[in-house]
Amino acid sequence: MKSKILILGFLFLIFGCQKENKTASSFLELVPVNPSLLIKINSFDSFKESLKNNDFLKRFESSKTYKGIAEIVDNLNYVQPQTSGLLAFSESIDKEWGYTFITDFSPNVIHLDSIKNKTVESFAQGREEIDRYTIDGTVFFASRLDDKIAISSSQAVLEDLLENFGKVEIPKELQRLYRASGVTKPASLFMDMDENAELLESILKDNPGIDITNFSDWLALDIDLQLDQINLRGMSMVRDSTQNYLDLFRNTTPLVNTIQNFAPKNSEAILSYTFNDYRTFAKNKQGYLGYSIPEDSLFTTVEEIGLIYLNSKKAVLLNTFGSETIAEFLGEMQVGSLDFQGNEILELGQSDFLEKLLSPLVKDFDAHYVTVLDNAFIFAGEKEILQTVIRSYKNNNTFRDTPVYETAVENIASESTVLYISDSKGIKNLLDTHFSKTFVQDFAKSKLQSTVYAAQVVADKDIFHTNAVVRNITPKRSNRRISKSFSKNLESEIATNPQFVVNHNTKTKEIVVQDEDNTLHLISRNGQTLWSKKLDGRIQGQVHQVDIYKNGRLQLAFTTNNQFLILDRNGKEVRPFVKSFEGGNLRPLAVFDYDGNKDYRFVVVQNEKIFMYNNKGDIVTGFTYTRAEHSVLNAPKHFRIGKKDYLTFKLSDGSLKILSRVGKVRVKVDKKIDFSENEIYVYKNKFIATDKKGILYQIDERGKTTEANLNLNEDHGLDATNKTLALINNNELSIKGNKVELDLGVYLPPKIFYIYDKIYVTLTDIQNQRVYLFDSNAKPIPNFPIIGTSPIDLGDVDNNRRLEVVVKDQDNSFIMYSMN
Repeated sequence: MKSKILILGFLFLIFGCQKENKTASSFLELVPVNPSLLIKINSFDSFKESLKNNDFLKRFESSKTYKGIAEIVDNLNYVQPQTSGLLAFSESIDKEWGYTFITDFSPNVIHLDSIKNKTVESFAQGREEIDRYTIDGTVFFASRLDDKIAISSSQAVLEDLLENFGKVEIPKELQRLYRASGVTKPASLFMDMDENAELLESILKDNPGIDITNFSDWLALDIDLQLDQINLRGMSMVRDSTQNYLDLFRNTTPLVNTIQNFAPKNSEAILSYTFNDYRTFAKNKQGYLGYSIPEDSLFTTVEEIGLIYLNSKKAVLLNTFGSETIAEFLGEMQVGSLDFQGNEILELGQSDFLEKLLSPLVKDFDAHYVTVLDNAFIFAGEKEILQTVIRSYKNNNTFRDTPVYETAVENIASESTVLYISDSKGIKNLLDTHFSKTFVQDFAKSKLQSTVYAAQVVADKDIFHTNAVVRNITPKRSNRRISKSFSKNLESEIATNPQFVVNHNTKTKEIVVQDEDNTLHLISRNGQTLWSKKLDGRIQGQVHQVDIYKNGRLQLAFTTNNQFLILDRNGKEVRPFVKSFEGGNLRPLAVFDYDGNKDYRFVVVQNEKIFMYNNKGDIVTGFTYTRAEHSVLNAPKHFRIGKKDYLTFKLSDGSLKILSRVGKVRVKVDKKIDFSENEIYVYKNKFIATDKKGILYQIDERGKTTEANLNLNEDHGLDATNKTLALINNNELSIKGNKVELDLGVYLPPKIFYIYDKIYVTLTDIQNQRVYLFDSNAKPIPNFPIIGTSPIDLGDVDNNRRLEVVVKDQDNSFIMYSMN
């Protein structure tokens, strides 16, 4: 299957080379014509040492594959560059593979002082001179070009390089990737997918079933070799003029993968594809295949296509956000059914329809049986496979709880366009299918039984962020600890939720909190009070940080019951942002930064009155919605969908106003909603709200409103991003459809955090004074819950990729915890 090409890039790297650092584009000007593989070496010593010490590479040293590649680059042991370098692999006109290494010239760049059995000859090649080195029967060549030197294992390649120097046009894609590549890792790899098929012939079968040249146009990966793992992180690129495998996902947005929640614990591998809009995927698929599939309209609610590899067989998953149309389609093909643990398994009269409809993602698959779990359809060729899936799902005995999965997710983002995770058995099945017998034998001798293999692609327009990892299975969940950093007592009871804010001088985080005497305190990350300021009233909602002068110095903006204030870092009032409102009853402050250029709009709401201020503290005269028809509930919110801005206002009569920047109606909503206490959100590019009867309303950009009765209690809690929905109802938490039952309690609404490509959801039980933390799969983070009586704030206080939590503890104290 072409999707498995993801793994080929890093499998090739398991067999090494060595060299060093520089970002000068002049190195690119010296590479041979049409190189198949380039390795930019940023640190020669570091790269050479990491190759030598990596545990995985050590296990392959005696293999035929490793020895074959090592023999090609053996002469590079005599090269000692003083700066960075660029290593290119290419094929000469006599069909011999070799290397060319380019670096800055220095007198001792080729170091042969200790070599006795050597000869050095020179001969002319046009205007240039080539040196021929013979050492113990092996030969390599070198030629100086100005302040650079090119060293090659092939005379023909070097002669061709000299002849075409200055004439070869460097592909724009390569230039772009080269500039974007990292300089902190020892090396970076660049692969021209159109030129590398023959390079991999030695490790692939004659008919491997994989067209490596069709995966993308270019692949670039930073190489990070640690003692017990190999990490490759970079990007793949596709051109508009070509049709590649990754074009299937162009202009789609990745979602949180869910296949791990359905795959049984003993699965050998999982493969998942996600997209936010099946219609976009179907259009891309039509371009890729060259023909359309009328039945694509059946799958418009599909957002994930997955494959579960189990006992050398596979099941196919279709996860949806609406199942009726697909269920009707399958019902027409039903020829029988059976019940298993309360789930119906349908027998289908046709078995090849999935392969026809979902090619090229699904191949060589017969869908004889199907069952439904939540909104996911799972197909298999044998009913026993579905019985295993159902049993595992109902017993909560799934792949997400395996050491393999837990290890893999430490190194990958939580949302993937393409995700592959496998144990050693799963990767062996892949190798048996697609790789040469010699390579499979080499792999078997390496004894990599306790190893996880993962590959990930994340779509971003014409760029596809690409990650791959090979590492020992060492789950970290059980080793994670949470420790108390400090506990702080105030003289009066705490009135607001402790909140992290950024110290613009140190770039670290501090804490703001207000007490019952209306005194606002700024607390350092060590628990010291930096300043305290008495305010006229209680802060409404959260404190916003802004940079009104656009100089990197941050201020604190908020409303109290009767004032709109902005304070500087030292707690001093920033004039003219000291505005009082007779009669009070202000809502929480809303701050809009439409274009991310710090031209803020500060929106203050007082009953029906709406005041919008600019950075100078002046009323924005162009905003016309200055008085609502009824009292405004909550703070207004700003959303951007596509290229359009939307401002939302909840009114006390049940009206939802969706306006443009200037206050004109942009989306007309006719439906009156008896709003719950939850805010308005945008989820999957639709505005969502819930009412007190537990009905979820979805409103699209044309004003079309759909209702879904979720049977929620009146006091349910909700939070959402465009990709993630979190709900608490009674004691059941749902995150992206993943559910967990909690102890009975009184729960505040969940809160979603997105930190370092990971999704976290926090939840507070004020009855039992417990605070929970979950990942995107609704799996509890170890060592939680902790004691707390307020929603927590979550952040990286010292920018060391270690999470800290701040939470109210008792009436007049709060605690900061550190998660290690």
